[in-house]
Amino acid sequence: MRAHPPVEHAVVVVGPQYLAQYPVELAVSTKLLTLGENDFKVVDINGTVIFHVKSKLLTLHDRRYMKDASGNTLVNLRQKVVSVHRRWEAFRGESKEDKDLLFTAKKSKLLQYKTGLDIFLPNSKGGGPDFKVKGGYGESSCSILLGNSNTMLAQMHRKHSLKSKVLETDNFGVTVYPNVDYAFIIALVVILDEINADRSGED
Repeated sequence: MRAHPPVEHAVVVVGPQYLAQYPVELAVSTKLLTLGENDFKVVDINGTVIFHVKSKLLTLHDRRYMKDASGNTLVNLRQKVVSVHRRWEAFRGESKEDKDLLFTAKKSKLLQYKTGLDIFLPNSKGGGPDFKVKGGYGESSCSILLGNSNTMLAQMHRKHSLKSKVLETDNFGVTVYPNVDYAFIIALVVILDEINADRSGED
């Protein structure tokens, strides 16, 4: 039995095709220290590739392109250059238009030991974040919650191994609860990873 209440209404941000009626277990591997790029691969429990994330770091705006297994861009993530709280914006497909904005994410606090994120949908009414990420990225796990409630949407678990250190990869698992858009959750994981790539935690 888990102590967190189930989601009452389906959480859809990227698309309803990424909902499941059961918990979705995903594994994320990232290739570290590549020149100008940092790639992610997301697989299910059978090892089937679900998403790829391609990164372009040597540009004015850091951008990440989240693609499905066929190579279609689902979401592009962009870091705002002038942003005190390390704000990121997520757009549908390869668009940069406001009408295609899916959500924005920013660090919960300017100075914090454990990184938390506040996530806002475009039609947010200003009564607080629509979603929150709690827990340090470098810790054993962190949680993605619905607004300021204790309704759990997903959990991320770090997986360190000698193999990952030798191969310069970083691996972690993500459990996405039923009726939660798992493409949206992976987009948040990508942002969290990029924010924590800067270990100073002060910007």
